Amino acid sequence: MADITRRVCAALLVVAVTAACDTEAQFAPSLPPEAGFRVDGGVLKLWTGTPCEGVTGLRLTFDSGTRNSTEQVWAAPRPGVRVERLDLLGGSSPDAGGLQVRTPLPSAYDWTKAGSVSIAVDGPKAFGAKAEVAQVLRESTQHPSGSYLFGRSGWMDAAAVQRENRKSFLTVCTAAPE
Repeated sequence: MADITRRVCAALLVVAVTAACDTEAQFAPSLPPEAGFRVDGGVLKLWTGTPCEGVTGLRLTFDSGTRNSTEQVWAAPRPGVRVERLDLLGGSSPDAGGLQVRTPLPSAYDWTKAGSVSIAVDGPKAFGAKAEVAQVLRESTQHPSGSYLFGRSGWMDAAAVQRENRKSFLTVCTAAPE
């Protein structure tokens, strides 16, 4: 009988300790953050989904967290600039609005061979987002030019982003719903 009591007490202790642990990061958003990526004519393009105001920096990271990790860093003077769409690689970006490349990718680096691409925005309160490079390269031609791959949320145009933002995901510069 004492053995059964010890087992029950041990099981209850495990349940209590497990229930008390919060597996979410303290500042994690309530919905997954996403940014849109696509490739047109060899140019990697970004769409934040909603405007990011006051951007002072943008970090594009390929293969984040691996030994092959490589970054391109953009910067703008304070008070920052508005960013919504940006040509990241392979061409000039008329939408950069004062955001300039401060740290380019190495000249011999082939971003099309990377596994993933991540974006982080500095200035406004923002979340990072990630997409799989192979999927962006493979599927871009299958979708209209106004559609971008929003990571796990899939390919979306402006109407879909407007409908789903704050419901199934957050654009990188959208505040998390309370």
